[in-house]
Amino acid sequence: MTSISTLTFYATMPHPCSYLEKQIAATLLADPQTVINTTLYSDLINYGFRRSGERVYRPRCEKCQACIPVRVPVTAFQPNRIQRRIWRRNQDIDVQRVAPRHSSEHFDLYQNYLAQRHAGGGMDSPDPDNYLEFLASPHIDTDFYEFRLHGQLLAVAVADHLQQGLSAVYTFFDPQHTQRSLGVYAVLWQIEHTRQLGLPWLYLGYWIKESPKMNYKEQYQPLEIYQRGRWTQTTPENSG
Repeated sequence: MTSISTLTFYATMPHPCSYLEKQIAATLLADPQTVINTTLYSDLINYGFRRSGERVYRPRCEKCQACIPVRVPVTAFQPNRIQRRIWRRNQDIDVQRVAPRHSSEHFDLYQNYLAQRHAGGGMDSPDPDNYLEFLASPHIDTDFYEFRLHGQLLAVAVADHLQQGLSAVYTFFDPQHTQRSLGVYAVLWQIEHTRQLGLPWLYLGYWIKESPKMNYKEQYQPLEIYQRGRWTQTTPENSG
C-alpha cells in the first residue's frame, strides 16, 4: 500500500497564478500514476494538499507563500451574528446526500452559477464529463449534498468524507437567491454536519488574503492554519 513516505511528487513548471495577478505560481503534484484513495488523501490533506478531480496538489511557489491551508475545528466554531442570522433564515431548506453522478439538474445549476458568478474565469463552458471529473474522484469517498426548498434545487455542496473530517470541495448555487447567502449557509451546514458525524475538522482549502475569491474563509472562527509544517489555531491575519 502506498504511503506518503513512498509516494513520488513532481513539481510543475512556473505558470501564471490563478488567484493573484502578476504572480508566478508552481505546483507540487502527487504522482498521477498512483491511486490516491481516501486513506492516503486523509494523510496528504494534513500536509496542506488538496485535490481537483484525481489530481492531488499543493502550491510550491518560489517567491510567494500566500496560499495557506485552513480548517475549522468544528466543536470550537462560534458563528458570528451574521452567520447566526443566515443559519436561521435557511432552516426551511432540506438537505439530502446523494452519490456523485451525472445529473442534468445539477449540471444546469452549475452552468448557471458559473455564468453568473465566475464569468470569464476559464470555466464558463464546462461539459458534463469534465464537470464530474473536476468534482469527484473514483477512489475517494465523495458526497453531493443537495439543498432543496419545496423540491426546488437551490445548491449543491460537494465534500470528501475523510478519516478525520470533511473536506469542502466545491459549492454551487442559484445566484438569484442572494438574500439567503447560500454559499455561507453551505459552509455552516457542513460545519454542523461534520460535528454531528463526530469528526473534528472541516477542511476549507486555501485561504489567500489578497484574493476576494479566497479570503472569505477567515470569517469562520476559530480557524486552524497550516504553516511551517504544523497546524496552529489562530486567525490568518495574525499568523505572521
